[in-house]
Amino acid sequence: MDNPTGEITGEDYADAVLRGQVWERRSFVGCDFSEADMRGLVTRGCTFTECVFARTDLGDSEHTASAFRSCRFEGAVLGSASFTSCSLLGSRFAECGLRSLTLVETDLTLVSLSGAELAKAALRGLRLREANLTDADLRDADLREADLTGARLTGARLAGADLRGARLDANALVQASLFGAKVDLDTAVAFAAAHGLVVG
Repeated sequence: MDNPTGEITGEDYADAVLRGQVWERRSFVGCDFSEADMRGLVTRGCTFTECVFARTDLGDSEHTASAFRSCRFEGAVLGSASFTSCSLLGSRFAECGLRSLTLVETDLTLVSLSGAELAKAALRGLRLREANLTDADLRDADLREADLTGARLTGARLAGADLRGARLDANALVQASLFGAKVDLDTAVAFAAAHGLVVG
């Protein structure tokens, strides 16, 4: 971290111990944080572009106004991590521990969460446009007023999920199994129409 305010490109932080550090306005491009200990890390206004977080421990970390663009989180621990006013645009999450993950006013556009365990997750009002939620576990998740326009929901489990006020396009309504989900009247009518029913 010799250049804390400049752009750091292509650095290898694999296995690094970065626990509990506070980073502000740092920029990382193409860096490898595989298996790094980043537990309790605090970032404010930082940018990570095309970085790799494979088996990285980000538990209890706090991120505010930071951007993780087209990053790969593979087998990463994100339990009790929080992202506030962040962007995760185009990032991919695979086999990550997401329990107790907190997302507030965070942009998840084009994020891949295929197969993610998001049961009971608080996702209210989040932007999930064109997100890949294929086979995701969204049971009992709070998706009220979330923007799911263009999201892929094939095989997603939504029993008990609250979708009242959420934005879903016709494709999402055809793909999704909404059995047991809570929806408002507008979504119910759109769901019926998407399945070929004539409502009138």
